[in-house]
Amino acid sequence: MAKKTKNLSLVKETVLNENEEIQYSIFGTYETKTLGQETVKNGVLVATNKRIIFYAKRFSGYDLENFDYNKISTFELSKKFTGNTLSFYSSGNKVNMKWINDAELDDFIAYVNNKMQGPKEQPSQTENKNDNLEQIKQLKELLDMEAITQEEFDLKKKQLLNL
Repeated sequence: MAKKTKNLSLVKETVLNENEEIQYSIFGTYETKTLGQETVKNGVLVATNKRIIFYAKRFSGYDLENFDYNKISTFELSKKFTGNTLSFYSSGNKVNMKWINDAELDDFIAYVNNKMQGPKEQPSQTENKNDNLEQIKQLKELLDMEAITQEEFDLKKKQLLNL
């Protein structure tokens, strides 16, 4: 895959921002419109820790498109005899890459799907404290019903209050 390797080295040299790293990449044919005409371009679709980049080396220069993970609405894959086809919608535009025969395809798709979901929200400290207080109230009820001992209650209460 000399074309893929060459395109990836050019992406690293000319496109990546500071603290941006390539996670996965696939090589295929990108379908797009140029000056109102349907056209195809061979290149790489690169998943970085920040965005998806399409990059295609040209005789003089390159073609480049960026897609933010938070602006991708759907991500589709179809497998055909001539190779795989990957499609997604970003900011109302359909992105279509076909004739993909790349070992990284499954990892690429899993990574992008994970990034599209966004970061997992961590519960706030206030929510954690409220949950802990609720658990202490429930433990107190169990203590009052003599379902647990005073020692069990005190131990669990210390754990919940981080004492």
